[in-house]
Amino acid sequence: MSRILLQTTIETRPDDWDITRFSLLAAELRAAGHQVMARNRAPVGQDDPVLSHLDELPIDQLWLLAVDVGDGLTDAEAEAIGRFRRNGGGVLTARDHQDLGCCLSRLGSLGRVNVFADNTVDQRHLCDDRDTPTIAWPNFHSGANGDYQPVFADEPMHQLLRTRRTASGRIEWFPAHPHEGAVSATVAGSTVLARGRSTASGRSFNLAVVLDGDLAPDGTPLGRAVAESTFHHFADYNWDLDCGAPSFVSEVPGTQIKEDPARLAAFKDYVRNVAAWLHPTSRGRHPGELATGALA
Repeated sequence: MSRILLQTTIETRPDDWDITRFSLLAAELRAAGHQVMARNRAPVGQDDPVLSHLDELPIDQLWLLAVDVGDGLTDAEAEAIGRFRRNGGGVLTARDHQDLGCCLSRLGSLGRVNVFADNTVDQRHLCDDRDTPTIAWPNFHSGANGDYQPVFADEPMHQLLRTRRTASGRIEWFPAHPHEGAVSATVAGSTVLARGRSTASGRSFNLAVVLDGDLAPDGTPLGRAVAESTFHHFADYNWDLDCGAPSFVSEVPGTQIKEDPARLAAFKDYVRNVAAWLHPTSRGRHPGELATGALA
């Protein structure tokens, strides 16, 4: 099993989306047999002692929760993450609406699949979250926190969406969020894994993009990566409303997950699948199939 660094891009802030808001994700990864180091970054302006030496540490995967507003990664940290991928390390990124987590733009091809606000685009007709007008594009209203959203995927189905908990054999539901961000398969080696649909406009948007086979500028193969449209796919509050949210969260939550937890159990298979798929079997190489026991 993997040694996973579960890391936010903000320092400790109890009334924000710091690492304490992702305790259920950490517990799920540990239950799957992984070693998990869950932490916040060092204070802004300082090189984080772990992230800035990521490629030198006994870590197999980085799950980077980009919850900052632009200052979440220093030069040294971004460069270390790049070397980590060059060494075969697996990376998952998860951000959110507008420019939240825009520090990811410093991560080469993984940054380019994350889509951020563009002031040259007329955004007035693009914003799907009509209830929170202060949030600009990209945002996609997939539903209320605490509810589910349907998952759409092309055939052949990617192995990350497999589960034995549904009749279809695939993950059919993700946790919903009123304003998800945007990810796009815009670089060689990237593929759309799954799509969602806005409950406000009906627009289709990408829930996750995978990178498998993308190359560094010098042609070096990079470790596998997954880019999520929002960290709310993994936040405690979106799995269990009773865990609470930061005080600035004002949207009215839903109750679907509390009323029907079976669909969340299937989504947790996705978490386990991702952790198995990102694990490097050796530097620069990955298993062709999911690890035994990855599917519950």
